[in-house]
Amino acid sequence: MSARHPIIAITGSSGAGTTSVKNIFDQIFRREQVRAVYIEGDAFHRFDRHAMKERMAEEERAGNRNFSHFSPEANILDRLQEVFEEYGRRGRGQTRHYVHDDAESKLYGTPPGTFSEWAPFEDDSDLLFYEGLHGCVKTDTVDLAPMADLKIGVVPVINLEWIQKIHRDKATRGYSTEAVMDTILRRMPDYVKYICPQFARTNINFQRVPIVDTSDPFIARWIPTADESMIVIRFANPRGIDFPYLLSMINGSFMSRANSIVAPGNKLDIAMQLILTPLILQLMEKKRRAS
Repeated sequence: MSARHPIIAITGSSGAGTTSVKNIFDQIFRREQVRAVYIEGDAFHRFDRHAMKERMAEEERAGNRNFSHFSPEANILDRLQEVFEEYGRRGRGQTRHYVHDDAESKLYGTPPGTFSEWAPFEDDSDLLFYEGLHGCVKTDTVDLAPMADLKIGVVPVINLEWIQKIHRDKATRGYSTEAVMDTILRRMPDYVKYICPQFARTNINFQRVPIVDTSDPFIARWIPTADESMIVIRFANPRGIDFPYLLSMINGSFMSRANSIVAPGNKLDIAMQLILTPLILQLMEKKRRAS
């Protein structure tokens, strides 16, 4: 970790809501005049869309039916670690963009499903913000959590995650329910081995829990809304957290454990603003003192 060049890592599985969380961080950065540089996790995939399909087919022919983007082998995590290290030391590094659609294709000048060229971060940034699958990952050769100064986990309970994935993939990619089920099963070993353990290494977790029936996620007709959900907010180290203040400011919230607050799902924005703004300002104060 580096006081002069802090790193914030947001870790969540696909469809967990990390993009919405990024928007909340953007609001905080803009309001507090914090200059952030960004890493999107899928920029560090090892293969573009076409190459990934080929590699998955090769792995399946070889007997491996569990190769997915959750796999360390499908990502260049060693390079991601090098970027974290370089930013922590010098406030510098490189990233690229994975182009998802035609709009991004026009922006980055490369076809959907491919990567833009590697480019350096802007100079004079205040912090690095990572959002993706592997922000706190640990493998035999990579360990990212110790390099991040603030680690946030964003995860829905598993049935809700599956509902979100089914609806998204059917709507945007034209997949059948059966095809999405195959994807879920293929990812499951790596989800258990590499994704879940990251949430034990974060400083704060935000977990969305539906309060409607999601018993069979494969027949759910719609995704539970924020009003049909609660947010469980877990602090790894509750020391110094002003729980009475947070409970008074987040209407309808209560404490379920000594380190956990439960809040209505539609209060995620205000909860994150109240909790994260002081932590970001602390990072900026440490940076000022170190400089």
